Formats: sequence, C-alpha cells, structure tokens
Amino acid sequence: MPQVKANGIDIHYEEHGDPGNPAMLLIMGFGAQLTLWPDELVEALAGEGFRVIRYDNRDIGLSHKFHGVKAPGLVKMTLMSKIGLTPKVPYTLADMAADGIGVLDALEIEKAHIVGASMGGMIGQHVAATYPDRCLSYTQIFSTTGNPKLPAARKEALQALVTRPQSDEEDVLVDHGVMLARTIGSPGYPSDEERLRERTLTSVRRSFYPEGPTRHLSAIVADGDRREMLRKVEVPTLVLHGEDDPLVPCEGGRETAECIPGARLKTIPGWGHDLPLELVDTLASDIAGHARMATN
Repeated sequence: MPQVKANGIDIHYEEHGDPGNPAMLLIMGFGAQLTLWPDELVEALAGEGFRVIRYDNRDIGLSHKFHGVKAPGLVKMTLMSKIGLTPKVPYTLADMAADGIGVLDALEIEKAHIVGASMGGMIGQHVAATYPDRCLSYTQIFSTTGNPKLPAARKEALQALVTRPQSDEEDVLVDHGVMLARTIGSPGYPSDEERLRERTLTSVRRSFYPEGPTRHLSAIVADGDRREMLRKVEVPTLVLHGEDDPLVPCEGGRETAECIPGARLKTIPGWGHDLPLELVDTLASDIAGHARMATN
C-alpha cells in the first residue's frame, strides 16, 4: 500500500500515468475515500498526458485516523458561527490543504495542477490561496465559498449525508451508501444499480470509519466564509458545477467563479453531486484543457 508521511501524518495515495508527465493532484470531499474518483476519470486524465495522484484525506480511507478526538456538535458549531465565534475543532481545512502539499513534498513534486471536489474543492481553495507557487492550475468541482447567505442544501440531501447507518453490518452499509448516492446524485445521469452497489461494496470493504466525517464536518463549519480569501487567488481557475446539485447548489460554484479573478465557469444541466460515467469524457476534457491552457 503506497503511503507517505505528509504534514506529520501517514497519507495513502495512488498514482496513474507517466511519472514524467505534469502532476495533477485530486482532492476528494467530505467523508469520501479516494476511490470516489471514478477509475474511468482517473485513467482518462492520465490518457490526456498527466501524472494523476489521488489520495485519502486524513481521517478517512487508509490514511491516518484521529481516533477518539472529539469534535463539537453541529448545532453548537452553527450557533457559534452565526454570532461570529470560531469553534475549536480537531483540525482545519487549512491543515488538510497542508496534507495535500505534504503529499507533493513527499513525492518530490514542485508544482501540480490541483483538482478538488466538494469539500476537496474547499481544501483546493486553501491550496491555491496559500501555496500559489505550488499550483499550475486549479479546477473546482461542485464546491462553494462558505457564504452563509447562499442557498442551502436540499433537506433530504443534507439529511442523507449526516445520517449514520443503523448498524455496521455489510448489507446495511451498502444499502445506506446506495441511498446516499441516489439522493445526491445526478437526475440527468442516474447510476446503473449493479455498478453502484458494486462500487459501494468495494468502498465499504476497503474502509468504514464513521468518526472521520464528524471531524471533516467540523472543519468545514469552522472554516466559515472564504470569499475574501478567494478574491486574492491568482492561480488560473476553472469552476465546474452541476445545475441540479441538491447538496451544494450551483450558486456556490457561480459565486466562486465571481470571487476568483479571471476564473472560468461551466455548468452542466442534469448533473448533481456525483461523477457519473456519462460525464467522464466531458470532465476529463474540461480539466485537461484548462490545465494545458494554464501552462501555455
């Protein structure tokens, strides 16, 4: 199992493509393992001429777990944020951004194209803002600015995301994972049932760690509004967002593109909060095209 010591902790990663090609670092989202990046998308990006690196964020998958470290409750964090107080959390999105840079350091990669999805997009924003000299380009996928005035997630999507499975029996975990994927997924590109169940089963057998997402969520809430930070980003940026995203409404992507100087925005009808097979070629072309444009 390939692991590196990054930012003082063990991070599990995978590489695809020619090691001599420009590096592309994929950062996944809330409570999600690196395997949520579809193999087909990873291979398509490698086929576009990139050294593609995906990794498990801290507290998830096969990376370091912060066992027993308590995060404040969601209600308490939300109330504190509303009155301008920053809750004390186990770690921050800035810490998670430093993890990604630590992966590049360990692999002796000076600069990379950064691609972040959902919470990974928030982490990517910190990477672009704090480590611009390490970024060749930045692509954000269905993420947002942290502006509390933006439209909220649909109730059923948020409920599905934060509800824990009723037990840790394998069949229950798979049913729960399929339910979540269906609830937040793309209405225009519904997943094949057999493939979805197979991918969910593989994920469950790889790692099941329900404590990690609680701490991920605390990092997101504590991070607050990033608009001021985003206005200072100078890394060439592409924002991709689904027009039918029930978890992170499209307004989050639009506002990100408005905040980052020179950012380009592309929205896709029928796309929700997942990476459907039908969009792999489109997304790979968009990401690769942006990366090449940024370095020409």
